[in-house]
Amino acid sequence: MIYATATVPVNPEREAPLTRAQVWRGLVLKARDARLFLPPGLCTRSDVVEQSATHIVREATISGDDLREIISFEAENKVSFFQASGPREGVIINELFEDEAGVLQLRFYCYLGLRGKQPGGAEEQAEQVWMSGDKGYKTALLSTLKRTRELLAAGKL
Repeated sequence: MIYATATVPVNPEREAPLTRAQVWRGLVLKARDARLFLPPGLCTRSDVVEQSATHIVREATISGDDLREIISFEAENKVSFFQASGPREGVIINELFEDEAGVLQLRFYCYLGLRGKQPGGAEEQAEQVWMSGDKGYKTALLSTLKRTRELLAAGKL
């Protein structure tokens, strides 16, 4: 089982400030179309195939892997990506919260396994190290906030 987490402040010094509502709109847009937030070419397909007031079902191709995710929304709080098919099984969560000082934070955490791989084996261990490292999901959080700022500045958010 893989458990990884990362947290970043939404409004670090020298960055244009974002409100909770603006970050939320960015997270929803990211859930609907990952191509807008991932590095060019990493996501080649991101299609919403079902939707309701509380969730969407997205089919995507990311890093060459076809996957299907059930994505649930807790308004202005949490987006949960349930891995219905693809190389991983489990859930990836993006959460907005205020820390004890009242500073808005964006947190990633996941509970995942790799389909067809030994639980706790070398592949899962390597995946956990990557997810928790400097090039893992902390980078994804920072790029999500950067892209949200860009979309806001361009009037597209």
